[in-house]
Amino acid sequence: MARYETTIETAGLQVNRAFAHLSDFTSAQDWDPGVIRADRNDRGAIRVGSTFDLVASFLGREIPLTYEIVELSPNDRVVLRAENESVVSLDELRFTATDDGCAVTYRAQLDGKGWFRIMGPVLQQLFNRIGRTAEEGLAGYLERLADAGRAGTAPVEPVEGSSKR
Repeated sequence: MARYETTIETAGLQVNRAFAHLSDFTSAQDWDPGVIRADRNDRGAIRVGSTFDLVASFLGREIPLTYEIVELSPNDRVVLRAENESVVSLDELRFTATDDGCAVTYRAQLDGKGWFRIMGPVLQQLFNRIGRTAEEGLAGYLERLADAGRAGTAPVEPVEGSSKR
């Protein structure tokens, strides 16, 4: 099992804005350099059961993954799960208001299956590198959202059951 966790604080970014953008996991292609493509499979409000097809780059290969929202608490937390023949991926995003904006905690867990399971220590090292790159991309993305909010651009789409915090 490999894990990565980070918390990014962004001044001037409201929780509801961060949640609306990140709970739509197609945004991963905008902030995670390891994601080549991300498409949503359903329509309407983001909800438990919404699915997203992602293509990730890993060790020079393109890996397709279908992520499903398995838990959703508007403006608080979203948990996504994907599984293929090699891995089970669990990603959690948690949103917290701060005095001057918000904090987003991103937790990712990758569990190997079959022969991939025995690569635990190597997988953790690779996952740390992938996680740091995603963290940098996420921090930049959140800052761009804050800048757009200050400029009055980039409206936020409502999320089913969400309320402003």
